[in-house]
Amino acid sequence: MKKLVMGFGMLLLVISSSIHAQTVVSDTLVSEEVVQPQPTDDEYRIVTNRFWDNWFILGDFGGHAYAGDYGSVGDFNGLLSPDFNVGIGKWFTPGIGAKIQFGLSNSKGYSKEETYFTYGDPMTASDGSLYWKSKNKWWDLNINAMFNLSRLIKGYEGKESDRLMNQFIASVGIGALHHRDIDAQRNEWSGHFELQYSRFFNKKKNISLDVKAHAILFQTNFDGITLKTNGENSKWWDSNIGLSVGVTYYFKKRHWDRCVPCQSPVYINNTYMPAPVVQECPEYKTLEFYVFFPNNYSGRDDAPIVADAPVNAIDYLASGIFTQKGFKNAEAVDRLLASGGSLVSLATVDIATEKANRCKPAEGVARGYEMSSEPISLPMDAGSMRAFEEKMDYYYAPIYEGGKTWYYRVDKETTTQSLLSDDNYRESTSYGLNAHRGLDMVKKNMKTSADASLYSFADVYAAIEGNGGYVAQAADEATVKELNDILQKGRILYVQAEGLATSQDNYVGENAENIGLERNKTLAYNRAYTVIKWLRGNAMFKNVSNNDFSINALTDPIVTVNDKSTQGLNAKLNRCVKVRIHCVIDK
Repeated sequence: MKKLVMGFGMLLLVISSSIHAQTVVSDTLVSEEVVQPQPTDDEYRIVTNRFWDNWFILGDFGGHAYAGDYGSVGDFNGLLSPDFNVGIGKWFTPGIGAKIQFGLSNSKGYSKEETYFTYGDPMTASDGSLYWKSKNKWWDLNINAMFNLSRLIKGYEGKESDRLMNQFIASVGIGALHHRDIDAQRNEWSGHFELQYSRFFNKKKNISLDVKAHAILFQTNFDGITLKTNGENSKWWDSNIGLSVGVTYYFKKRHWDRCVPCQSPVYINNTYMPAPVVQECPEYKTLEFYVFFPNNYSGRDDAPIVADAPVNAIDYLASGIFTQKGFKNAEAVDRLLASGGSLVSLATVDIATEKANRCKPAEGVARGYEMSSEPISLPMDAGSMRAFEEKMDYYYAPIYEGGKTWYYRVDKETTTQSLLSDDNYRESTSYGLNAHRGLDMVKKNMKTSADASLYSFADVYAAIEGNGGYVAQAADEATVKELNDILQKGRILYVQAEGLATSQDNYVGENAENIGLERNKTLAYNRAYTVIKWLRGNAMFKNVSNNDFSINALTDPIVTVNDKSTQGLNAKLNRCVKVRIHCVIDK
């Protein structure tokens, strides 16, 4: 047995050495031609790791049914036994690995022949013949080749990725089995086949819950019944077929890199030997930013076209004014303001939004949502309205709907919702969350990604649309320049957005809890859709295919907020879209 174990160890080392020696990024010299290293951002190409990387341990518990020569003689329950496995293994590449397992179990069944494994008094079968219960105790040491079917088909997902959280793995191997607790000790070979489903629960992929369907084949004399004792009716193989559940833990280093600094090859002639040239590999970066929204606003179904210029939701967040509505008849507004009359009956029109990099700042006019220190809502007193009209040439107007007055923009389908108090219909404060100055507050309160660089919405808007006009006040010039360098020199690979909404909802009718939940889920999704639509339509993203934009529809995008006000910091922080832009910069 010691020789057998040593043989398994040597076989594992040989497999490791042969696979580890495969260099995915390589140089080739043909005659006097220098072939440069190939790009390594292909999801099917990686750089293999050192021998002591990518190891894992496993354990599982389950049961099996024994299929021997007399499996149909007695009840099926008499064929069932528990089994237990522990093991250790290594992935040489994302798709190919090996493991050694130790299994301990028994195989219960029936026999019409008395063998080492039969016990108890004989029983009578339906055909009148005698048979005995049998129990075969054993342990098995086996080595298996593993194939990660998910990665072999879809490619390697990369380090700490949310792709391939569900994986399928096939294994095939051989083992040495020892019969225990019998007078005549026996050893024999076993064949192992397994299909495993693994579910990971975090991006690190350091632990998985495994469900396995497995089969073990033995020589036909596994249960002591051979061709000689049973004649032509003997099966060629005995087997255990079963299911098990277990856990696998993966040690660091768990991932594979796609690039390492490498040298171009050189050749030597009689007179000249060029110095090695170091080829720097691409730099992969993830840019992350948040876009914060007013209550009940996603912008997906925004106002109609105004003089061939839409009221764009993203431009409204960056530089919009009040509700982006004005009174149609300025003379009527003047008359009613002078007399102190109500403006409710006056007609309003939508005001087209302007690009935040083109519109000029106006003193005393608050623009954009969470872009300045001033809130977006404006008062409806005569003095404030006349001061605004002198600067902007129109009187701003609130949104009137069913007796409710909104002092910022909302979606059409949410204008009829009733809020808890009048204060919630207006923006009473601003934390500058969409501006560069609010980044520290965002970092302090939001769960940002460790592998990404965080920017503000204003910085990203300025880098994409242009750093001028009003947005230049909210953005940071050095940060915008940094973003421009990355986006212009790099290649954008993938863009992800996920929306969030708060638990605040005021529907009180039948099935209120579920209706409120679904309304907020829709808001969360539509907010993400709004941002993706903006990015996809921008010239800087023209080379990114539609398939490389994604909206992560979270199972539960609702954050519980106990504050009754929709204008508190916690409520504002969680009405947002989190955006991640994955890019590569070629050196």
